[in-house]
Amino acid sequence: MPGSFSTLKALCAAFALLIVFAQPAAAQLSFKPTAEAVHEDKLLNALKEGDKISGRITIPDAMASSLIQPAGRDWRDFHRSKLPIIGGIAIIGMLAVLAIFMMVRGKIRIDHGFAGTNILRFASFERFTHWLTASCFIILALSGLNVSFGRTLILPLFGADAFAAMSAYAKLAHNYLAFPFMVGLVIMFLIWIKDNIPGKIDLEWMKQGGGLLSKGQHPPSKRFNAGQKGIFWIVIIGGALMSVSGWFLLFPYLPANVTALQFWTVIHAVIAMLFIAAMMAHIYIGSIGMEGAFDAMGTGEVDLNWAKQHHSLWVEEEQAKGHAPSGTAPSAVPAE
Repeated sequence: MPGSFSTLKALCAAFALLIVFAQPAAAQLSFKPTAEAVHEDKLLNALKEGDKISGRITIPDAMASSLIQPAGRDWRDFHRSKLPIIGGIAIIGMLAVLAIFMMVRGKIRIDHGFAGTNILRFASFERFTHWLTASCFIILALSGLNVSFGRTLILPLFGADAFAAMSAYAKLAHNYLAFPFMVGLVIMFLIWIKDNIPGKIDLEWMKQGGGLLSKGQHPPSKRFNAGQKGIFWIVIIGGALMSVSGWFLLFPYLPANVTALQFWTVIHAVIAMLFIAAMMAHIYIGSIGMEGAFDAMGTGEVDLNWAKQHHSLWVEEEQAKGHAPSGTAPSAVPAE
């Protein structure tokens, strides 16, 4: 019997130890969320309200604490669906307008043909500033369009490897050429602001459509007409917005939070599409759209008859200063 009693005691002790060690597991299995725990309905309500879900971090980057940000889905949807539509309407629409203008109006000719005498319109430094800014803009525009349309239009044509290599170089060009572009904007503003202040004469120019819509009617204007002034302010204001937003994209830790960074990416993309469309019209008029116009930024000198036709008041001012010839050369070059 003593042996049996000892065995019974051992079994009771083992059972007691089993209960003691089993308590944590039992407690874990029977655990239920308390009132202070995160409930699914609260999480969904927070997402519906647009508030981001944040965690706790110990690193300096405060934006890394964002776990879920519902606005990010809207931002992604904008870049994937809405931005291509905006860009397509702006750019393809401008191409269509220019094509119609070319077919209806044709090339804007010098009414009385070339005079054979030139007048200095832009000095060397002005032309350097223009081409610095223009060349950077073209590369920035092409590399930026690759971000929005490259995966759809270029990738299927050249393949994944070629597209990846091209996009990598385009990104480098886009990042570094942004700085000379911004420098060019500042210089352009400083040297041309005095000639681009809107005035009463610009209203008359706009009423007559600048003589672009009808032949033989060319309203007087000074060094820059209302259309050129409009382009100037589009470049300055649009370029400033592109520069500020682009600066935040180059240095993404400057914005206060992810939402601010997303805001500037949207501004950068939308302004870029509108900017490109406006510059397409400028390039057309300054090259094949108007006879003699390219010489202004090509050699810096324009034909005197061209200057009188499009900037008659400016010619009078230059002649009064003794900077321009007072008459035409005996032999005129044919317009055709």
